Amino acid sequence: MAKSYVPHMHTAEHILNGTMVSMFGCERCYSAHINTKKSKCDYHFDRPLTEYEAIALQSTVNEQLQRNLEITEEILPIETAQERYNLSRLPSDDITTIRIVHVGDYDSCPCIGEHVQNTSEIGEFIINSYDFEDGRLRIRFKCKSAE
Repeated sequence: MAKSYVPHMHTAEHILNGTMVSMFGCERCYSAHINTKKSKCDYHFDRPLTEYEAIALQSTVNEQLQRNLEITEEILPIETAQERYNLSRLPSDDITTIRIVHVGDYDSCPCIGEHVQNTSEIGEFIINSYDFEDGRLRIRFKCKSAE
């Protein structure tokens, strides 16, 4: 793996991204910084989130975590993956297969990172703060340990 990942936070990022796409119709984050204690995701967005939306976003992510979803992966031919997923962030044109990570039936996307085996390992998702500036919505979050 090229990057150092924090599996529980990285898996929470997948669920946050899936929730942003389903709730707001935006793309997945274009920039993320994932750490053990706190993380952030940046989204192309056209306005600030309301307090109500932030509460609903946090609640929806936590509902998915509580579903105890299994994390699985599959390797697809690049042609098949192109039909189903946005591959614009791939580093090279010379690949023939790609790894797709599935968070239960909730989220699927290409990914090289490390993940937990089940969402029950993540704990409670908490939005620390969020702000909007020049078309960028930044969401800062942490996960309170499930242990």
